[in-house]
Amino acid sequence: MAYKDYYNILGVSKNASEDEIKKAFKKLARKYHPDVSKEPGAEEKFKEINEAYTVLSDPEKRRYYDTYGTDAGSAGWQGPPPGQGGFGGFSGNVGDFSDFFQQLFGNLGGTGVQGGFAGFGDLFEQAPRRGRGSRVASDLEAELPLGLEEAYKGGEKTISIGSERLTVRIPAGVRDGQKIRLAGKGRAGGDLYLNVKLQSRPDMRLEGDDIYTVVDVPAPIAVVGGKVRVQTLDGPVEITIPKRTQTGRKLRLTGKGWPRKDKSRGDQYAEVRVTIPTHPSPEEERLYAQLAELSKAH
Repeated sequence: MAYKDYYNILGVSKNASEDEIKKAFKKLARKYHPDVSKEPGAEEKFKEINEAYTVLSDPEKRRYYDTYGTDAGSAGWQGPPPGQGGFGGFSGNVGDFSDFFQQLFGNLGGTGVQGGFAGFGDLFEQAPRRGRGSRVASDLEAELPLGLEEAYKGGEKTISIGSERLTVRIPAGVRDGQKIRLAGKGRAGGDLYLNVKLQSRPDMRLEGDDIYTVVDVPAPIAVVGGKVRVQTLDGPVEITIPKRTQTGRKLRLTGKGWPRKDKSRGDQYAEVRVTIPTHPSPEEERLYAQLAELSKAH
């Protein structure tokens, strides 16, 4: 079973960020999309790009691939060790992906996937219903990951399903678990439902209606007070740090949280993290030495 180097396929390094992977995919998808490309073998190339992005755009699938991908490409692969199955895997039709993909992921139980829904979560079929003629229509459902700012602002987002590109209108302030319906985009005239999954960042998360962020405060400002900038959903703002602020203190920014149905908003809490210079100048070191001497006097 030939190993597939998904990083090489997208032309990115193994430590590429999510943004770098997304940009590389978009660039290649525009070049090789079967509807517009005149490149020889464009359709097969697009499928390969799509498969690589399906794996690398999802942190858990990427982590699983990084751990077991090389093993799966060698003879005798029997799957991961017991208890090391990672994210729960796939079930359903993985036939639209390569033999390598099926070898790596196809024997895992868990959430379903259908080929061709690149980077937007696992696609699975709901209860079938009768469509036009003798065809049976099926509603499809998939996970749609959104960044917090992206979900807060709303707008249009383009996704790819196989060779079809769809424009999704995202309501501003959409909630985790909310479903967006694309009429007629399921199987045989059924509908496609996108299940919103909000993606927290290390420095920003949503809990209920409130946003929690971390704000770095230089030690001198923490002692004597002053102004620092903190990121909000509406962009950076300045806040006042009271005197003698300790690490862990939470400062409330009223009305800077998530939108509610009644048009009000939750709050934002900026958690202070007091910092010291990693590369202090000689003058800074001299002043900190004086402070150290003063501390001994107390």
